[in-house]
Amino acid sequence: MPNIIKAQSEEQFNDIGAGIIASLLQSNPKALLGLATGSSPVGVYGRLVELYKEGSVSFAQAQSYNLDEYVGLPVDHPESYRTFMNEKLFNHVDILAENTHVPLGASPDPAQAAAGYTELLRQAGRIDLQILGVGLNGHIGFNEPGDELQGFTHVVTLDESTRKANARFFSSIEEVPKQAITMGIASILQAKQILLLVRGGEKAEIIARAMQGPVTTKVPASLLQTHPNVIVLADQEAGRLI
Repeated sequence: MPNIIKAQSEEQFNDIGAGIIASLLQSNPKALLGLATGSSPVGVYGRLVELYKEGSVSFAQAQSYNLDEYVGLPVDHPESYRTFMNEKLFNHVDILAENTHVPLGASPDPAQAAAGYTELLRQAGRIDLQILGVGLNGHIGFNEPGDELQGFTHVVTLDESTRKANARFFSSIEEVPKQAITMGIASILQAKQILLLVRGGEKAEIIARAMQGPVTTKVPASLLQTHPNVIVLADQEAGRLI
């Protein structure tokens, strides 16, 4: 059973999440970090920036590998995940640009880009700490519910529910990409430790199903039950059913 932590406030949520990441970097400055985008980690990244500015943590020797990226968005597009990571974390800490890795969604051959990312992860070795969020349908990364799930980095067609959930970041749903490159479930589960960040009452039902229901590819996040070292950090609303 994953270790479930319920934060009493947004400040505590961010402090706990950032503290877990900072503690790893303090004990292992060369840590391999698996990073996620979305609304749940934003405050955690903000707190990490504060810790860096206070001199409490350094990313100088660390490497990062992001979970996913939209297919077809230029790297500098305001809604690309590369832009997100630059604006929320990378530009504000001492991580080396060449040590930050995000799938190349703008590649003219996304399938080849996905295969290249799989090889990059293989060469890197096991991620020390993988940060995750969860979608309303239970997806982790962009591994959408289905009869079977792919193990390694691949191109995925996004569920309509996922595109609708992400439409708030774009001018209209028509602008939301229909595909993404995502790490696969096997890559995620190979991490030594996983930190699942869950915020908001709309996530309460799916996180309860994922953590307490059957392990099924219909709820990809439920596969985290098979991992020996998972921390679920939830706010009060998201954690009210677990």
